[in-house]
Amino acid sequence: MIAQILSTMLPVFLITGCGSLYGRYRTPDIQGLNTLNMELFVPMLVFAVLADQQAPLQEYARLALAATVVVLGSGLLLWPLAKVLKLNMKTFLPPMMFNNSGNMGIPLLVLAFGDAALPAAIVLFIVEMLLHFSIGLYMLDPHTPIWRLLRLPIVIASIAGLAVNLSGVELPQWMLEALNMLGGVCIPLMLFALGVRMLDVDFSDWKLGLLGAIACPASGLLLAWPMIALLDLPGLQIAALWVFAALPPAVLNYIVAEQYRQEPHKVASLVLIGNMGSLVVMPLVLGLVFAAGYV
Repeated sequence: MIAQILSTMLPVFLITGCGSLYGRYRTPDIQGLNTLNMELFVPMLVFAVLADQQAPLQEYARLALAATVVVLGSGLLLWPLAKVLKLNMKTFLPPMMFNNSGNMGIPLLVLAFGDAALPAAIVLFIVEMLLHFSIGLYMLDPHTPIWRLLRLPIVIASIAGLAVNLSGVELPQWMLEALNMLGGVCIPLMLFALGVRMLDVDFSDWKLGLLGAIACPASGLLLAWPMIALLDLPGLQIAALWVFAALPPAVLNYIVAEQYRQEPHKVASLVLIGNMGSLVVMPLVLGLVFAAGYV
């Protein structure tokens, strides 16, 4: 089991560390890299996975429901805590709800459980992204138009991939191979970009960051438990949901907070200290998942 955990986490640490090391001595255009990733490589991977006829997407409906409960339920579960501690709801709750299902979730699930976990990882990522760019933006600004969601490349790719899959149209193998190769670029690039971002850790709000590092995975795991009991998910999907529920806040929370001027420095502490905390949380969760024998 220890060997399984190490074989999963060491590549994550190594690629993230390369990003941090490179970012320390150079000034890479990380915003440009992230834009390229989110507008080209990630949508290509999403489309390829969803359009592949070998991925029976109807089998992932319950997993998508469970992920929705974990994301939205985390906000409801932590709302009383934020109120008691007199925290700004718009600052604290979104990072607790919208986790790092892209930069960390996809690579971690693939490394832990192999390529068979990629469809589940993509489904979880899409659920989190759609909720973030709808409910999440509405939380920050109730006047945000919902049509903005339809302009996102990942949403367009998701709709197109689902349409191809459900229509029964089989894409040529050479096309799927090309899309998978280009889309595969996004997985290490996500971890590399996360490593560069880790250099921006702001410890001025370390108490809030530490609170978030505990509350984010704790709330997710508490909500995943009843979903697993109720929905009778297959073993691989149970394992994926446990990992998804324990993920730290998404880096995107900081970018959105900066755009909406919602205390970005505090959000940065929540995000980056939360991701540092995952270095402890994720091996523990993976250890429990491997010990349970879900896969």
